Amino acid sequence: MMRLMAHRSAAAKALPLVLVLTLVWGTNWSLFPLAVREVSVWTFRAVSLTGAGILLLAFARARGLSTVIPRAHWLPVTAAAVTYLVVWNVASTYAAILIPSGQAAILGFTMPMWTVLIAWVVFRDRPTPRMWVAIALAALGVGLLLVPARAAYADAPAGFLLGLLAGFGWAVGTVVLKRAAVPVPALVLTGWQLLIAALPLWIGAVFFGWGQWFVPSWQTVLVITYIAIVPMAIGNAAWFAIVGLLPAGVAGLSSVMVPIVAMVTGAFVHGEPLGPYQLGAMVCCGSALALALARPQERKEGSAGPPRTLGNADS
Repeated sequence: MMRLMAHRSAAAKALPLVLVLTLVWGTNWSLFPLAVREVSVWTFRAVSLTGAGILLLAFARARGLSTVIPRAHWLPVTAAAVTYLVVWNVASTYAAILIPSGQAAILGFTMPMWTVLIAWVVFRDRPTPRMWVAIALAALGVGLLLVPARAAYADAPAGFLLGLLAGFGWAVGTVVLKRAAVPVPALVLTGWQLLIAALPLWIGAVFFGWGQWFVPSWQTVLVITYIAIVPMAIGNAAWFAIVGLLPAGVAGLSSVMVPIVAMVTGAFVHGEPLGPYQLGAMVCCGSALALALARPQERKEGSAGPPRTLGNADS
């Protein structure tokens, strides 16, 4: 009974965060090509991560929160920041440049499947049957979105591979962070991870950037500022709060609606396709999300509890 009540409470707290995450991340993808018209991918990401990290830590201090991370947790925090934020931000941005932004989002958000498989293989966290159904629905939704994008991937195979790499890196970082159980507020954890990830991105900006110092146009500055504040700061704060509330596999599946919003946004902003395949994917992904966040069935009094698995582990 206590496990059931805890699940209900966590899901109730996570649902508003999922809605925020879906909105701010889903509308973010169509902005990537606009953000890198005048600056390199490395510079764009370095600036946005640094700004978002400083903003979140300053906000945490203003709320009276301690910004200290215990020394024993710095290694997993750094590992999660590199595998998620560095790999994800570079690979996903290049993917969104090489192929349509909505399709790049689809590939990146194969992350829930990677998360469950990694946790199962590495940590023996066996998914429940309900989670397998949710994963299958999410995979079907992704598959429906991939079908009309075949030509784009054939023309830009690097975009396809980078999209998958982004999703895999995100999954590894999520599993590492969930296992570490860092005892700090989500705002502080997010802020430090953004700043940790910004360091290698600044190094990349120096060596792989365009090598020209200039002041970009106000449109580019406005887009990068928006991305730093809304998707990077607010979106990542919501994401790390979700990871803290829910099991890793459920947290991963909570993001499956983001590529749907990205597809719709891409259709309005860039004229990307939106038809029967996309509508079918919306139904599949919405069903997967409902299954992932639904409360488990209450057990009869005195019955033995199920094994601790990825689908029903305490968060």
